[in-house]
Amino acid sequence: MNKEDKYELVNALTEQINEYGNFYITDTADLSVDKVNSIRRKCFESDITMKVAKNSLIEKALEAADGDFTSLYDSLKGTSTILFSKSAKAPAQLIKELRRKGDKPVLKAAYVYASAFVGDSQLDALLTLKSKEELVGEIIGLLQSPAKNVLSALQSGGTTIAGLVKTLQEREG
Repeated sequence: MNKEDKYELVNALTEQINEYGNFYITDTADLSVDKVNSIRRKCFESDITMKVAKNSLIEKALEAADGDFTSLYDSLKGTSTILFSKSAKAPAQLIKELRRKGDKPVLKAAYVYASAFVGDSQLDALLTLKSKEELVGEIIGLLQSPAKNVLSALQSGGTTIAGLVKTLQEREG
């Protein structure tokens, strides 16, 4: 790979880091070509972009990208593969699925919602993350809940009050 190709790769990685905002750095060393191709197919099916690059080029792309990625630099050792996704959880789910059949890929680090997750031990935490849409839905549900409870109490109480007034009227008559 000549200098011009490296420059283009760094620019492409930088654009993807800025565009997606969520990415996972994994270790896919020692996997056969068939296994890597299988992972690429599954990535494509899950709307995940997979890139393999030298760690030095990944580091240059991180330096050029918008954000503070210094906590991820120590993870750039050995063979690195980057998984880009609009969904914060999709790469974690894919890694978990692939790990049922083998011990790779191993999560080195992830950058999700402007937070760094370093180490394979973070995979379960990444699986429990909720998307922005899920969080907004929960907040709306929580905000609507008190209003629904008040309306429900008023409606059920209204029939009780009406029955009480009717009973009192019948007693007086």
